[in-house]
Amino acid sequence: MSVEVELKFRAAACELQKLIQGQIQRDGKHVEHELVSIYFDTPKHKLRRHGLSLRVRHIGDKRVQTIKSTINGQFGRGEWESEIEGDTPDLGKASGSPLERLASRKFSKKLRPVFETRVHRTSLPVCCENSDIELVVDRGKIVAGSRSSPIEEFELELKKGKLENLFSYAKAIERETSAELYLRSKSERGYALVTGAGAVHAEPIKLTKDMEPSDAFRTIAHSTVRHFAANADAVHNFDPEGIHQMRVGLRRLRAAISLFSGLVPERTEEIKNELKWLTSELAPAREIDVFKQKIGRRALKVVPLEGTKALEEEFAARGNAAIEHARNAVSSERYRTLLITLLQWIELSQDAPDRGARIKTVKFARKELHRRLKKVGKTGRALKNLSGRERHKFRIKIKKARYAVEFFESLFPGKHDRKQLTRLFDHLKNVQDALGSLNDFIAHQRMAADVALNAPAQNRRARAFASGVVLGREDVAVKPLVKTAAKEVAALRRINLF
Repeated sequence: MSVEVELKFRAAACELQKLIQGQIQRDGKHVEHELVSIYFDTPKHKLRRHGLSLRVRHIGDKRVQTIKSTINGQFGRGEWESEIEGDTPDLGKASGSPLERLASRKFSKKLRPVFETRVHRTSLPVCCENSDIELVVDRGKIVAGSRSSPIEEFELELKKGKLENLFSYAKAIERETSAELYLRSKSERGYALVTGAGAVHAEPIKLTKDMEPSDAFRTIAHSTVRHFAANADAVHNFDPEGIHQMRVGLRRLRAAISLFSGLVPERTEEIKNELKWLTSELAPAREIDVFKQKIGRRALKVVPLEGTKALEEEFAARGNAAIEHARNAVSSERYRTLLITLLQWIELSQDAPDRGARIKTVKFARKELHRRLKKVGKTGRALKNLSGRERHKFRIKIKKARYAVEFFESLFPGKHDRKQLTRLFDHLKNVQDALGSLNDFIAHQRMAADVALNAPAQNRRARAFASGVVLGREDVAVKPLVKTAAKEVAALRRINLF
């Protein structure tokens, strides 16, 4: 097995051509290939569900089989490559790879072509501060039946040398080409093309008991970055769910930084500020989408008043503007810089001193879960008397505790522990949902009042009346929520962890 240490970017076709020409002028060396790769899986995509990809690549008369897998806790992917005779996979050559345990005769018979990539590849050697880097530019397309998607990207692979030199060169190229760090592999894009999937949800996180806490942080952080960055395409396509999932990914990363606050590397405040910036740029689109889903449409069916139609039209217009604002943020230079800076910050933290007193992650996890559950229980006793601002802060504590359970659950495979963690997760989610509805109500009040006050004079009274009816109905619906949240917090205190 080899492990690829690489950074992938997408860029405009004209920038890719300039990149190739500039590097050829500097060095003169380059190799070009026409590559056709067929990706195989079962009808139910069993390989994908196990985090694997299997392809057969045509390189002239040669056929090369490649198995790839994300290596837990590492930067890069595991790769098992072998030359085969035919155009279909040879699972006899899967020995030593994660595919070996799946490679039964029955499984082999189920394998089918799923999609293919057709790429013109230009490979160029680069020397940066005594480190050898390979620049690979791919131009072509992914094809799945009648669907296709362009491939316009380049990869920087560290062949020999220091990781910081790879990032240094990558930043220079990013500034030169306005390229965006792109964490989705061709296989991930191919599966999305096959399924028609838009928004990307969080992937399972697998930690091992022998990990140091700093290794666990990098594993979790990489996963959360992949989660939010993978939704850039959905945001570009004006998908509200993509905006929501990007915000969830950002919140999960911020929760991980808080959870491992004593272990994360330097420049934490700078990173946190940039994550807050991006979250805030996405917030208006999400708030308006929630308003329309929970309130606007239901109100129009039940309360056919003059002004409700105008209210819906106003929020539709504001929603479109907010989504465009989010799209611009994700298309900005600031976003592109954040991505590469963030990945460098996470990866180079492996050289930072581990301030965890060399305890194992499982002990660290128990301690953190107990600590956070204790804080939640203490504040939750006075939940009914908390102000709106205090309730919001309490909800953030609940959210962080819930993410901690999600991050650490793979460390506790025992039946009793799993049962208790599931109970804990469910109660935390119920509290979060109840307090989230209260938080939404405050946001809806603000939005509805703004729409009514800024309406044209001729229908201002009608809009104000419609807004009042809508919010009045919501007020009735959310009154029992504090009681529900308090009941769930009481249930949390009865859980006996570990």
